[in-house]
Order: sequence, then C-alpha cells, then structure tokens
Amino acid sequence: MTGAAGGGRTPPLTLLYVPGDRPDRVTKALASSADAVLVDLEDAVAPSRKDEARDNVARILADARGRAVQVRINHPSTPWHAADVATVAALPVAVGARVPKVESADEVRALAAALPGRALHLLVESALGVERAFELATASPQVASIGLGEADLRSDLRVDGDEGLAWARGRVVVAARAARLPPPHMSAYTNVRDLDGLAASCRAGRGLGFCGRTAIHPGQLDTIRAAFLPSTADVAAAREVLERVGGAAVEGVGAVALADGTFLDVAMVERARWVLGLVSAG
Repeated sequence: MTGAAGGGRTPPLTLLYVPGDRPDRVTKALASSADAVLVDLEDAVAPSRKDEARDNVARILADARGRAVQVRINHPSTPWHAADVATVAALPVAVGARVPKVESADEVRALAAALPGRALHLLVESALGVERAFELATASPQVASIGLGEADLRSDLRVDGDEGLAWARGRVVVAARAARLPPPHMSAYTNVRDLDGLAASCRAGRGLGFCGRTAIHPGQLDTIRAAFLPSTADVAAAREVLERVGGAAVEGVGAVALADGTFLDVAMVERARWVLGLVSAG
C-alpha cells in the first residue's frame, strides 16, 4: 500500500513545535522559516489549558491555506481526544493530524474515517509500536509519515543513551521506506542552546536514513536545515551519477567506472535524484 505522501516526495526538513495554549507563539511560528509548524494539543499543554489550546487552534488555523501545518492531538485513551478530533475535522483539509503513541492499525483506520482525506502523521512511542511499525505505516492511504517519539520510547525501553534506540531508529526508517513513505524525521533535540550537539546528532541521524528534524525553538531551525541539506560535494557527485549513468544507458552499458575507481550503475540514479531534490527543497 502506498502512503498518502508517496515514496518519492521530499519531506520538509524543519518542523517547529509550538504549544497550542500560546497563541502568540503559534502566530510567530507560522511566520518563521520552519518548513512545517506543529501546533501541539498534547504534551506541551497542561490539562487545565486543553480547552483554551483547542479554541486557539480553531481560531488561528481556520484559514491555514498556503502553510504546512499539523496539529498534534491527544491519544484516544485521554478525555480530550474526541474534542481534538472534532476541532481538526473543522479545519482546512490541508492541516494534517499528528498522532501520538500509536500502537494499533485499527486506531489509525478509525482516525482516518473520522478525518477523511486528511494526512495522518504517526508517532511511535513504545516497544509495541516499534514492533508494528510497518503495519501502522500501511494501515491507511492517509498515513503520510511515521516517526518516533523518543522521550516516551526511552522510558518504555528503559534506556538512557542513543545506543538503546539504535534498533528502533533503524526499524522505523525501514518501515517508512517499505511503506513508500518519506524518510522519518528525527525527534526533537531538547537542549536548545547546544547547537553543536544538535548538528552532530543530525549528522548521525542522516547517516541512519532520517531526513529532517522537529525543533522546539526557532533557533534550532538553521542548524537542522544545514545538517540535512547535501553538501557541494554531494550535489556534484549526484550530478555526475546522472550524467555518466544516463550516458551509459544510451550506449547500452550497464555500469561505468570513474577515475577514482568507483563504479556507477543504474541503481544509484534514484539516490542521486533524491539528493538533487533536497537541494531544490532547501
């Protein structure tokens, strides 16, 4: 089954979280350089302010056309879920739903039925969710992305360092690709002052197959974008692949060798096109 976003599309590189109970911050986020704005009704909003946050979302996002926006709703096990879904259902259909703590394909299908035609962005935050990643990613054509919620996942797995998340990260990257969804985004880096650490973490995630990252502060956006955009050398290599392999195909040759001994073949063309697509997206 092919997801709503399709496997060939380039995902946004920077996604900025903002609490829904802070309308001033929501407005600023919408005017920021973030590729997508994630308005939160879940963890960033205290229980006593859920209604206020929902009212802000309904008012501010009533005319959200032309801006990539997702609303993170509360889980069905909470008393706020139904009202969150009703609020999102009344928004322009281009506003996506960001769905936390997903573990069940039936849950995904129920939400798709409640929000017809709307993109669903799934967050896997438990061991069970990781085990079911591909099942969740293919639960509905409305699934547009799948990623990890690493704070809750760390707690569920009882791990502290990144080493304990390595398998889960690889699992969600493979599940997204197998489901023909865009590569997942990395979870937020919580130390907003440590831009060097953020950059290093992004480079490591890029090596694992992630593309882009959520942010919790506008000051993180430039660092994230720079880490995931291809370098000048990457772009030059991608262009050479397309030029050399394309020429070889015309001549009926299956592979060509570069001066440094590297072999190129048609299997590398898709990757090269992906790299050049990131340049145009950035």
